[in-house]
Amino acid sequence: MLDGRPVLRGIDLELPGTGLVALVGPSGSGKSSLLRLCNRLEVPTSGTVTFRGTPLDHLDPLELRRRVGMVFQRPTPFAGDVLANLRVADPTIDVGAAARLCERVALDAELVDRDAATLSGGEAQRMCIARSLATGPEVILMDEPTSSLDPESRDAVEALATGLVAAGLTIVWVSHDPDQVARLADVVVRIEDGRVAGVESTS
Repeated sequence: MLDGRPVLRGIDLELPGTGLVALVGPSGSGKSSLLRLCNRLEVPTSGTVTFRGTPLDHLDPLELRRRVGMVFQRPTPFAGDVLANLRVADPTIDVGAAARLCERVALDAELVDRDAATLSGGEAQRMCIARSLATGPEVILMDEPTSSLDPESRDAVEALATGLVAAGLTIVWVSHDPDQVARLADVVVRIEDGRVAGVESTS
């Protein structure tokens, strides 16, 4: 709810289980709210959100968030080194596995011992993606993950997303950048004034 009125209204939408789905639309249209509903960072006041056919309120929230990861607009590193950050998601991860995870997101394996606060914006965002990947998710939700990055870092995150989708991960990505959507999206969902205004396949 926002100022007593619902942010989303009459949403009836089934997202595909594969590929990269882009949520687009004007600022304030409800894109981020819709994204946050997908792993119970927000809870609907009416209606039902399901994942793989199961209502989200029937799933343990922590288990759901291991299966449906979230990457925010601005990188959110925690205190400590990169290894400590990855252990927030998977406390059992060892140095070798952490190094391989860093390499998977195009980070130097030697960054495992680096204080996360000293990473560049692009490095920090890729570390946050690695942290989401540490739980072995089926889906990652990305809320404008490149909007605060320089072009080089943006390109690196886009390339990473493309590679993850090719490897079988589903990504739901909020974007205001039409060129980025054209580069990345398999399906585009347009949200306007809290409603689904259209769904388009780019293939």
